[in-house]
Amino acid sequence: MNFVQRAVLTSAGAALASSALGQGAPVAPIKPKVFTNFGITRTDNYYWLNQPTDPEVLKYLNAENAYYDKQMAATKATQQKLVAEIKGRIKQEDASVPYRDNGYYYYSRFEPGAEYPVYCRKKGSTIEAEEVLLDANEMGAGRSYFQIGDWAVSDNNQLLAYTADTVSRRLYTLRFKNLATGKLYPERIANTGGEVVWAADNKTVFYTKKDVTTLLPYQVYRHTLGTDPKADALIFEERDNTFNVHVRRSKSKKFIGIEMVSSLSSEYRYLDAATPTGQFKTFLGREKNHLYNVEHLGDKFYVRTNWQAPNYRLMVTPVANTAKTAWQDALTRHPEIFLDNFDLFRDYLVLNERKGGLRQLRVVSWKDKQEHYLQFDEPAYTATIGINAEQDTPLLRYNYTSLATPPSVFEYDMSTRTSKLLKEQPVLGGFNKRDYVTERVFVKSRDKVFIPMSIVYKKGTKLDGTAPLLQYAYGSYGFSQDPTFSAARLSLLNRGFIYVLCNIRGGQEMGRQWFENGRMLNKKNSFNDFIDCSIYLTKPQESPVAGAKTKVQYTAPDKLFAMGGSAGGLLMGAVMNMRPDLYKGVIAAVPFVDVVTTMSDPSIPLTTSEYDQWGNPADEEYFKYMLSYSPYDNVKAQAYPNTLVTTGLHDSQVQYFEPAKWVAKLRAMKTDKNLLLMHTDMSAGHGGASGRFKSIDDTARQYAFMLMLLGKNL
Repeated sequence: MNFVQRAVLTSAGAALASSALGQGAPVAPIKPKVFTNFGITRTDNYYWLNQPTDPEVLKYLNAENAYYDKQMAATKATQQKLVAEIKGRIKQEDASVPYRDNGYYYYSRFEPGAEYPVYCRKKGSTIEAEEVLLDANEMGAGRSYFQIGDWAVSDNNQLLAYTADTVSRRLYTLRFKNLATGKLYPERIANTGGEVVWAADNKTVFYTKKDVTTLLPYQVYRHTLGTDPKADALIFEERDNTFNVHVRRSKSKKFIGIEMVSSLSSEYRYLDAATPTGQFKTFLGREKNHLYNVEHLGDKFYVRTNWQAPNYRLMVTPVANTAKTAWQDALTRHPEIFLDNFDLFRDYLVLNERKGGLRQLRVVSWKDKQEHYLQFDEPAYTATIGINAEQDTPLLRYNYTSLATPPSVFEYDMSTRTSKLLKEQPVLGGFNKRDYVTERVFVKSRDKVFIPMSIVYKKGTKLDGTAPLLQYAYGSYGFSQDPTFSAARLSLLNRGFIYVLCNIRGGQEMGRQWFENGRMLNKKNSFNDFIDCSIYLTKPQESPVAGAKTKVQYTAPDKLFAMGGSAGGLLMGAVMNMRPDLYKGVIAAVPFVDVVTTMSDPSIPLTTSEYDQWGNPADEEYFKYMLSYSPYDNVKAQAYPNTLVTTGLHDSQVQYFEPAKWVAKLRAMKTDKNLLLMHTDMSAGHGGASGRFKSIDDTARQYAFMLMLLGKNL
């Protein structure tokens, strides 16, 4: 059936045009909707899919799922084997490392076979009796989705506030529990942003509310325990829909803060936690292109700011005077180093910085300003500040992982400069990290910028172009993608796959300019970077191993797979349009592919808060630029690689209809016979299935798709 025949069939009123017996791929009916902007006319034949309760829409999504099941039927045994493998690496009965806060040690643990964690604490010592705060397994029993958003214990250690999402729309219900009696308070506060903080009086909490249409957190309320939530006081309302609103409590517990954050600007207001009915003070009013965040220690506020410092710097100001004229540098500036995060202790300052794209830890003594970096010996790794709830300690908790090293928690004595491993996440099934090789490579792009890549493979894997390779990237919002471990990924590495993480422009791995050069009118740099990395991986290159004289070739186009999710799915759609010949297969998870239409509709969740990322299509220059790369708008009659698209009916970040429309248009336009599959989770959202085991099915589905294309149903 050709494109014209499809249109005729649709106009004849067919609800769904797969073959009568389901022998072919589903064909979505064509119902043209015309948009005209700046003299440019766009026809969207599948706009009608934006109706999640329409029986015809649900019928189409279910038909796509049925087609997926049919095409993947031969991989059922492979998927089952993969699920068993991945699940077999997970220690069924496991617990996090306890951390101390206000006289208690807090941790979470998993019970054998359980999907969700149990949140617990012990008073005074880790050998004391366990007290269960929340059992997410009991709370989520019988639900297709369940997720704890946030939880906080009152200063007197007797009350618990927590939030939970049961739909996967990231609309959280706030509840309260008496920890002495175990009884829940009657009040339920729906549609919160998931964050909750206690005031020091043990009866007042502050929380955010979301707009249920746009899903933007935009209000802050004050609630008194035991009272009707309808009487809660509205403390703050954000009227600029490009900003998100958050509430938090300072590490010192002295202040409650309201943070208003957009992509390029922020504002902080604060209140003494001991006077919850008082008025919040503005730390510094929002300024264009000024991002800052605040922490407290003693009689000073510490400010991480990009004011006259694109890669951020740390400044300090008295609590009594927060005007910018009072700010001073807290330590010597290093403009070339990106300041990612910081933590305050009584005697020490800890900085999480990025050098060469990798996150590192620097410790500074307040007493004499002596400083040092923690040293790590792998070529690609991630070191981050862990949970450090208290300030009066010389002990730093930090996290370490790499592509070959499982997540590990260390305790570092900043006075003696000694580290102690508290826990390395167990990986069952005979795993030995020394069996795997990690490398760090910088690829020269077409505009002569060096793009970092982190690579991992199992020892013995041939680097002669015969190995299959999975290339992953994100490259948006300034979200940096760090080299971290995946136990599930071992199922690919052990089958001869190479895995490559590309830090393309749009993240902040190489500093703030890396982000600036991958957004707005520079967005195409992200796509070009990914393609340039793909070309590098499929051509003979000098070995990155010092002293090696042989050339290496990591893979070839007939064995190269690309993967990205959400904004990384936008990346996948763009590179498929630009260079479909480079890839054997593409996996686009919850992909943001209909850029122009989505960004033109401010009622769609999160749209307005992203104008600083993509531009506002009400501006002709940005409209035309977005239109030039939007994956959905640039689908054309050409051969496309084998493609697997995944989405969730309740997705709050990228609405399900974007990938659904994209798949429908690809089916109508593509000229090849390669597979095009879409799987919609009818009960999940942006993050996929909840629970530590249910999500394994998603991973197995993706891996089996690639193995099938390689002829490896094993």
